[in-house]
Amino acid sequence: MAMNAAMMRTGRAAWAIMALAASACGGGQYRPVRDTPVRIGPPYAVRGVTYVPAADPAYDMLGYASWYGSESGSRTANGERFRAKWVTAAHTTLPLPSYVEVTALDTGRTILVRVNDRGPFAGRGRIIDLSRGAADALGVRAQGHVAVRVRLVDPPEKDRARLRKGDAARERPRVDERTLANLRAQLRAAGL
Repeated sequence: MAMNAAMMRTGRAAWAIMALAASACGGGQYRPVRDTPVRIGPPYAVRGVTYVPAADPAYDMLGYASWYGSESGSRTANGERFRAKWVTAAHTTLPLPSYVEVTALDTGRTILVRVNDRGPFAGRGRIIDLSRGAADALGVRAQGHVAVRVRLVDPPEKDRARLRKGDAARERPRVDERTLANLRAQLRAAGL
């Protein structure tokens, strides 16, 4: 009888451990989607290149964007679950999370994107990797590689909240053709 009671307790303990393990597999290992704490992180190296994450409130760069989306369910650099349909991006050095305005230099279309991952690590002049959802929102998914302007911004909480839930932020005004021509000329002058 004492042996039966001991076996039952052991069985219940085993079930409790299995239940905890199953809950961890169901997403418990991912960080909740939130804006705090903001993480900068230490320098890191990928393929022989060292990247030094830093806060840069004046970040405003011209270069190229690509997109990725087959990694859905993977863990992002800030610990969140990557969701390909969400409007997110990867950047090599901006704090995680950050919010950036991405403008396609061919159309002037501009979107707000939440940066929650690290990359891109390949391609000359690539400054941001967009999720499939962000590429769709910007209208560049079919192109795969596009000239862009990326600016760090501090959007209103309503837009932040929408992006944290996986929805696109409110539509942003298009950039006028004169400004686009100037930005494209600057990109060419930089040899990109």
